Amino acid sequence: MTSPAPPGPPRPTSRDVARDAGVSQATVSLVLGGKWRGRVSEATAERVRGAAHSLGYRPNLAARNLRLGRTRTALLVVPALTNEFFARVYTGAAAVAAEHDFGVVLYPSPDGTGPARDPFASARASLDGVIASSMAADALGALHGAGLPLVMLDSDPAAPGPAARVNLDIAEGMRQVTSHLLALGHRRFVHLASAVDSWTFAVRARALHEALRAVPGTDVRTVAAALDVRAGRAAAERALSLPGPRPTALVCDDDILAAGACKAARRLGLRVPDDLSVTGFDDLALATAVEPELTTVQLPAEQVGERGMRALLAVLDGRQAETGSLPVRLIVRGSTAPPAGRRTS
Repeated sequence: MTSPAPPGPPRPTSRDVARDAGVSQATVSLVLGGKWRGRVSEATAERVRGAAHSLGYRPNLAARNLRLGRTRTALLVVPALTNEFFARVYTGAAAVAAEHDFGVVLYPSPDGTGPARDPFASARASLDGVIASSMAADALGALHGAGLPLVMLDSDPAAPGPAARVNLDIAEGMRQVTSHLLALGHRRFVHLASAVDSWTFAVRARALHEALRAVPGTDVRTVAAALDVRAGRAAAERALSLPGPRPTALVCDDDILAAGACKAARRLGLRVPDDLSVTGFDDLALATAVEPELTTVQLPAEQVGERGMRALLAVLDGRQAETGSLPVRLIVRGSTAPPAGRRTS
C-alpha cells in the first residue's frame, strides 16, 4: 500500500503578502482589488504587486465573493446569437468581464429575432446584474422585481428604469447614408425597413424621413420585412414593381435586408449600382461577401459590449457609468452610384 504524498507547502495568504511588502492587509486588499488609487502611493502598490507575484499569491475569489454577496456573473440578453452583430457584442462584453474576474451568461431569444423573452424562465442562476438589448417589457418587470442592476444597449434614452445605457449614434448613421445618396443625385427612395418593433429601427426611419423632408423633390416609400434575406428580397421585389417611376435607391435597415434587396434587383433584371443603389446598416461580414460590396454604416459592436460591461461594473461599484453615444461611420463601397440620369460618361 503506497503512502499518501506529503502535503505541499501552504498556500500564501494576504497576511504573507502584507508582511513581505511591509504594509497592512487592508493595503494589500486595496491594491489587489484595484481600489488603491488616491489611497495608496504608486510605489507602495508596486511593492505589494511584486510581493504577491514573488510569493505566488492568488486571491481567494470564492471567499471574497461570498463576503461581498457577489457571484461575479452578468447576464447578457440579446435577440439572436446567430446575428453577427450580437456575437460581437458578446465578445466585447466577455473580454472586459474576464479582466475583472467576471463571467458572462448569454441568453439569446428562443425565437431568433425580436425581443427576448423573460430570461428568468430558463436562467435561474445567481446574477450580479444584467446587460440587455431589445428586452421585452415583461422581462424588464421581472428584472426590477429581482433587484438586479440593468444596463440597456441601444435603447430609448427617454424610457425610465435602467441604471445605465449604452447607445450608438444610430440617427447620425442614417443621416450619413441619406446625405451620401442625395449628393449622388438620388431623389426617389425605398426604405426597406425592419419589421421588428424596437427603438433602434424607429430611430433609423425617423432620421431618414426627416432628412428627406428637408430636400424638395424627394419621394420615399416604406416597405417592412422580417430580418432575413428571403423576406428582404420579397419586400424589395414588391416595392420595385409598383406602378410609377421606379426608385433609384433602396435604403435598408441592415445588411441582411440589403443582401435581399440585391437579389431582388437581379431577379428583376436591374444592375446594382447602375440601375439601383443599395445601402445597408451594421457592416457585417456579409457586406463584403456580396457583389458589389455594400455601402453601409459601420457599427462598433465589440465596443458596445465592452462599454456595456464597464457600465455594469461601474454601477456595481457605485460609480457613474460613461455617457454619450458611440460614433458610427458610413463605409462607401460599390453598391451606390449616381442614378442613370445623373451619370457622366
